Amino acid sequence: MRSCGVLLHPTSLPSPYGIGDLGRSAYRFVDWLAEAGQDYWQILPLGPVDEHGSPYKSASAFAGNELLISPDVLADWGLVTRGDVEDLCPPDFAEDSPVEFPAVRRRKTALLDRAFSVFAERGDAGLRADFAAFCRAKARWLYSYACYCALSDLHQGLPWNRWDRKYAPPADADAIVSYEDACGRLPPEIRPAFEKYCFRQYLFFRQWDELHQYARTKGVSIFGDIPIYVAYDSADVWAHPRYFLLDEEGSPLEVAGVPPDYFNATGQLWGNPVYRWDALREDDYRWWIDRLRAVFDLVDLARIDHFRGLEAFWSVPAWHVTAEHGRWIPGPGEELLRRLSAEWTDPWNLRADGRKSLPIVAEDLGHITPPVIALRKQFGLPGMAVLQFAFGTSQVDAFLPDRVDPDTVMYSGTHDNDTSRGWFLKEVLPRSDLLERLARYCRPSPESIHWSMIELAFRSRSEIAVVPLQDVLGLDSDARMNTPGTPRNNWRWRFDGTQLTDALAERLRRVSVGAVTV
Repeated sequence: MRSCGVLLHPTSLPSPYGIGDLGRSAYRFVDWLAEAGQDYWQILPLGPVDEHGSPYKSASAFAGNELLISPDVLADWGLVTRGDVEDLCPPDFAEDSPVEFPAVRRRKTALLDRAFSVFAERGDAGLRADFAAFCRAKARWLYSYACYCALSDLHQGLPWNRWDRKYAPPADADAIVSYEDACGRLPPEIRPAFEKYCFRQYLFFRQWDELHQYARTKGVSIFGDIPIYVAYDSADVWAHPRYFLLDEEGSPLEVAGVPPDYFNATGQLWGNPVYRWDALREDDYRWWIDRLRAVFDLVDLARIDHFRGLEAFWSVPAWHVTAEHGRWIPGPGEELLRRLSAEWTDPWNLRADGRKSLPIVAEDLGHITPPVIALRKQFGLPGMAVLQFAFGTSQVDAFLPDRVDPDTVMYSGTHDNDTSRGWFLKEVLPRSDLLERLARYCRPSPESIHWSMIELAFRSRSEIAVVPLQDVLGLDSDARMNTPGTPRNNWRWRFDGTQLTDALAERLRRVSVGAVTV
């Protein structure tokens, strides 16, 4: 291991507003990471979340999650008063209470509406100029996103293919670069909502940019996440239907997933529309280039989720109820990655071996074939390894800490795994063969398994090691972030800020600097 980090999505930060945000606790977490000797703060996608809080089913591949906007920072900026906060978004949640997304959304929306009213009525010239500059910089996606959100409100949340046909996106939406031009083209009934959604994105990006810059001053890089697919009911599909495999009515013809395997007899049916890569190619992959530029405005390094879908993707007829009867279709692979590499001169990821590559990590877990590995290596992209898969029922030898390819990011577990303690108690401890396999590398016990897994990750041959904060805190299954295949009760975990002690930072620092390769 040459560098290390901690995985924690900002929603999990402590806050009295019911959800973690980009305020004081985020800055305190950056300080703690720096004290603990960590190089990376890894996060999940920062886009708008669905009704269950999933950041992987977003209404936009470009926009930010407005629920992360800090009420305290809004008050510091003078856009709301402390009285507004107390009345509209009262700080009456326990700091570590699980996120209640419907309640949080209602409260944050009311406060953001108040902030927009203050801006519209008496925003000063400097703030207005800053907002105008933001709108110009984000024009290629901002106006279609804000228009989509306003129309969704008008149609009471119905999916876009059930909207009144007169609200089709303009054919030249990407060419609109002026906020005034965008407003002038809008039907009057949605103009106020359009302006409001543009302003919310301004608030998110301004707060995030300030936090990101602060992290850089502390030597902490942000490690982000790029879902390969987008949600059907999203601004991306509404504004660019020709880039997706849809019928004449705008409904998906085929959707994404993965085929049956040892763990799931019917596969996984994700439901995202698959891309029309021929149409994207005709436009020189401009949408994907814009997408990555937007990502790297926010983060320093990013993981592409389901990287294998760029080499070949599992496509299932949209009317099927399982993923069993899909087909593998070749993806854009080398052509897309060459186009992205040609576009990028900065930022570059200077690797430990001196090679340059895109600042991308390829999520290559699951059904991975030699062509997928070859594609990743051709472009110098690190892959992923997970210790729970090495020592659990999967018994993936290639993920063992002394056998793993150095060209990887090693995890004790990811957001989709149980915590190390929960995993050990449920999966390993009941089986003597798994316990014996793990005992070859550490002294496993329920009390110390989290530190054993952290040490194994940091001592592995991987170039980068990342561990979830839940493992640093030694938490059990109650702290699990997500259980794949279960749509409810995910993405809700939060921690108590008092748990991040100086002693814990010192122990993590000692493990980091004292790591010796297995």
